[in-house]
Amino acid sequence: MTPTLDDLRSLLEDAGAAQYGNECVSQLAHACQCALLAEQNDADGALISAALLHDVGHLVDKRFAQGQARDIDRQHEIIGAAYLGKMFPTSVTEPIRLHVDAKRYLCFADKDYFDTLSPASVRSLELQGGIFASAEAESFIAAPFAVDAVNLRKWDDLAKVPDLATPSLDHFMGYVEDAYQRHAA
Repeated sequence: MTPTLDDLRSLLEDAGAAQYGNECVSQLAHACQCALLAEQNDADGALISAALLHDVGHLVDKRFAQGQARDIDRQHEIIGAAYLGKMFPTSVTEPIRLHVDAKRYLCFADKDYFDTLSPASVRSLELQGGIFASAEAESFIAAPFAVDAVNLRKWDDLAKVPDLATPSLDHFMGYVEDAYQRHAA
């Protein structure tokens, strides 16, 4: 069944109220902070939508907590992109699908990047396959939407500030609704 915009809003408000893994913010706060960073960096509406929705795979995965408890990567990026695939264009879903590989790429391409990762991100990097080798990095960055995914990844890393004031979910849902309407047309 294809989710609706109301389903997404409820998912972010309800399931998103929970803590974001081992980070110091909720899933919803993390999503809004990430979307705010995209907005502040003049991203287009599709990428702002991707920033807001990039971790929706954690929220729809019924086995996420079990995987986390057992140190199993549940591939939330794939789950999220698939969940959103019938609703949105690839300009929204591909940066979501690629944002984990973007972390692996950034660890290869920027030797200082690894030191900026939170302990939870370092642990998930190990579970997600570790730092890319040279050939993997070259292949990744040549892919469509890879640059958007790298930008999304950088915002993702910064979007973990406790008690940071952001615009409301309604504000960011405006971008999501626009991307949805454009895809439906």
